[in-house]
Amino acid sequence: MPGTFIISRIDMKRMLTSMGISESSIEGMLSSLNKMHRHVNVVAFVGMLQKLGLRQPEVSNLLRRIGIDDVTITDIFNTLDEEKIKSTFGRVVTLVVE
Repeated sequence: MPGTFIISRIDMKRMLTSMGISESSIEGMLSSLNKMHRHVNVVAFVGMLQKLGLRQPEVSNLLRRIGIDDVTITDIFNTLDEEKIKSTFGRVVTLVVE
């Protein structure tokens, strides 16, 4: 997924506000981005958006508005799913079958 996509802070704030995200949540996310020197891996960015409460269709729409094509968006979600699976792998789970 090579490439760089740029979105202004104002545009990001406007898009997230139109999706019903609270001002405090938006500011928290933008603060996190500032700590990363305003550069973030798109998979991590999508994870941040999902933590704000956005569902996959809403995140996909936002990514399209930024200029990311559908094939890349699918790759992003696949990568995010793989990372979630890897992070839970190894956890102890008790399974009882009766």
